[in-house]
Amino acid sequence: MTEVAMKRPVWQGNPMRGLTDSAVDRLRRGEVGSLPVAVGLVIIAIVFHRLNAHFLSPENLTNLALQMAATGTIALGIVLVLLLGEIDLSAGSVSGLTAVVMTQLYVHHGWHPLLAVLAALAVGAAIGALHGLMRTALSMPSFVVTLAGLIAWQGLMLYLLGKEGTVNLPFDRGIAKISDTWLAPWQAWLLVLLLAGGHLTAGLVTRRQRVRAELNVPAAGWIAARSGGLAVLLVATVLVLDSDRGVPLTLVVFGGLVVAVDLVLRRTVFGRRVYAVGGNAEAARRAGMNVDRVRIAAFIGCSVLATVGGLLAASRLVAVNQSSGGSDILLNAIAAAVIGGTSLFGGRGRAYAALLGILVIQSITNGMLLLNVDSSIRFMVTGTVLAVSVAIDSVARRGAEGTR
Repeated sequence: MTEVAMKRPVWQGNPMRGLTDSAVDRLRRGEVGSLPVAVGLVIIAIVFHRLNAHFLSPENLTNLALQMAATGTIALGIVLVLLLGEIDLSAGSVSGLTAVVMTQLYVHHGWHPLLAVLAALAVGAAIGALHGLMRTALSMPSFVVTLAGLIAWQGLMLYLLGKEGTVNLPFDRGIAKISDTWLAPWQAWLLVLLLAGGHLTAGLVTRRQRVRAELNVPAAGWIAARSGGLAVLLVATVLVLDSDRGVPLTLVVFGGLVVAVDLVLRRTVFGRRVYAVGGNAEAARRAGMNVDRVRIAAFIGCSVLATVGGLLAASRLVAVNQSSGGSDILLNAIAAAVIGGTSLFGGRGRAYAALLGILVIQSITNGMLLLNVDSSIRFMVTGTVLAVSVAIDSVARRGAEGTR
């Protein structure tokens, strides 16, 4: 075999065989990706639709989109720390505290809504930096650091609320308008065009760069098929939501954050370092990476995203109260990240895990509420789904280690 033949991109020579071999190879390494989640979502939709035809109605799906945005955004931050093999148990309390900070500044101190939001984000970033410094400078386990944060930040939130206990937001302006804003049809279709077109363009550009570097590349038809599949999914979503109230702005915010975090993780130096540190921190350190800085940045990102989730929750409730950031929000956020495919052992997962995972959890919750099923059953079902997801992750990790 000549040197030129050896360097030729394998998938270009035989696209279908290359794709098949690649898929088989990934399964052997235990990289099942989002396939189990996608299959699970289809099963959930079929089961609940057969039990209650209202489950897949435009009205209920719109409600589902509104319900999952806040917790899904918090789960997105959890993904960042899980990729490092860390955990943040304070995300729920941080979301509640920063929402209270924003509300107090806006309602009681007369700040402009934008300034109040920026102040809340700054508080969230400061909390994340503190957690990161305690983890790195003091070598404290992230479990202990953030468990202490969970208790302390919840206490500070209750202190700021005082005896009042609840602070209402003006429902006709400011942050409350986010959850009551819907895209016009032309805006929704323009967004679909931009997303599908951007996905196709990015795929073709990446393919051309890999061809120049003489690396294996997928066939152009496969890239077009993936973008076409995304376009079909987006079109179906818009058609369904437009048949009710339209595409909610909260869903656009959540989706935009998922795309942004995914681009950071896959297309930036910082993202590559996150995967490297999560895969093997000592090897990353010996390669010259500042492991502590990566960890601190991840904790900051987690707290900032928790802040955004808290603001979305306050917008939907049009108030903050003593239960803000509490209840099962944190547990659902962590479960969503893991169910979506993020490994608890670090180094494997994508931002889209937050979207897929929260879809699973919220679909189960929504479907059981429609059926008037007791909450005890819902908790047991959600726990079972989480246990199965972790089991799949553990088996996949064992398989990956066995192929090395």
